[in-house]
Amino acid sequence: MISEKIKKTILLIFKWIFICVLIGFFSGSASAFLLVALEWAASYRGQNNWIIWLLPMGGLLIGLGYHYYGSSVVKGNNLLLEEYETPKKTIPLKMAPLVLFGTIITHLFGGSAGREGTAVQMGGALADQFTGIFKLDNSDRRTLLILGISAGFASVFGTPLAGALFALEVLYYSKVSYKSIILSFLVAFIAYYTVEIWHVKHTHYSIPIVPDINLKILLWIIPISILFGFSAMLFSRSTHYWGILFSSIKYPPLRPFVGGLLFAIAIYFIGTTKYLGLGVPIILESFSKPSEYYDFLAKILFTGFTLGAGFKGGEVTPLFFIGATLGSALSLIVPLPIALLAGMGFVAVFSGATHTPIACTIMGMELFGMQSGAYIGIACFIAYLASGSIGIYHSQIVKGAKYQLYQKFKREKLDNF
Repeated sequence: MISEKIKKTILLIFKWIFICVLIGFFSGSASAFLLVALEWAASYRGQNNWIIWLLPMGGLLIGLGYHYYGSSVVKGNNLLLEEYETPKKTIPLKMAPLVLFGTIITHLFGGSAGREGTAVQMGGALADQFTGIFKLDNSDRRTLLILGISAGFASVFGTPLAGALFALEVLYYSKVSYKSIILSFLVAFIAYYTVEIWHVKHTHYSIPIVPDINLKILLWIIPISILFGFSAMLFSRSTHYWGILFSSIKYPPLRPFVGGLLFAIAIYFIGTTKYLGLGVPIILESFSKPSEYYDFLAKILFTGFTLGAGFKGGEVTPLFFIGATLGSALSLIVPLPIALLAGMGFVAVFSGATHTPIACTIMGMELFGMQSGAYIGIACFIAYLASGSIGIYHSQIVKGAKYQLYQKFKREKLDNF
């Protein structure tokens, strides 16, 4: 006879597997729809550049939607982090459709944004609905939020290992249970394969040449990785700066309207659309052709402005753009293969901006191959250390040696002043 305790344990295991299947399938399906929709939006905009002049109206539509119907979910990813740290109430399901259609509008009319934030918010909102269905307590609710973040990230980028680790690492200094670790990997793979079932393809990158590391090469890797970290810091501070600046407009729906108008005028005068949307074609090009030295700075400016004004999307793909184009431009002076430098920057800037060097290292190996792992790992950890204590998620809890070092530096600077 099976004891009652064993029966409960078996039922509990099957319950969580079932929950993972549901979250993985719904999040993966939402990400698949998002990927297809953004591909359509980019294609339509590319054939009809005049549509960029409608960006102010698109911004107003997004602003009105969030002001009157989505004020409780306007914090986006930060709301997920806050609810994980201090659970209060279930995240409204309306977060998912609001951020989905807000992101599509942003990309259709030419805003410079990403997609990770959208996928993670959809995953988190969908996952949190199971709190009430299965009558879960706050501890289990934290697990649900991790599963939602993991599923959203893994499915939108096609990197299940990185997705699982990102969800855990971004919440590293909060309470993460062993159960959450195992389930995070399970749901990441379910979400990833769900996108495959829908026959939606992810972008593929390649680093064909990876030289052996020696002391001479290491002396090049260290300073360029610091530059990647500084770029991440600049991006994070830029996004926060524009957000604070636009908050001076008292009526929130007007913020993306004004931002959209200024953005469209700026694009008209600079005469290029290469900094709009995700910028995936430019990222791919950076692996084979040196980018302009100012490309990464322009993307920092336009993405920070777009998100700070209140448009929707994510920060990660723009971070890929920033890192890849910076690495590509450095290939003119750094004696390393251009694809390797672009790949290092691709994940290192992301690492610095999100304080997730482990997940970014794994992501680099998933995307570019194991042979580049040493370069990717060194770049990610140095960029993480050089990027400061402020990241793109202001609600993320950051502690540890790096945080203490920067706090000590600030105190000494104030004392000397």
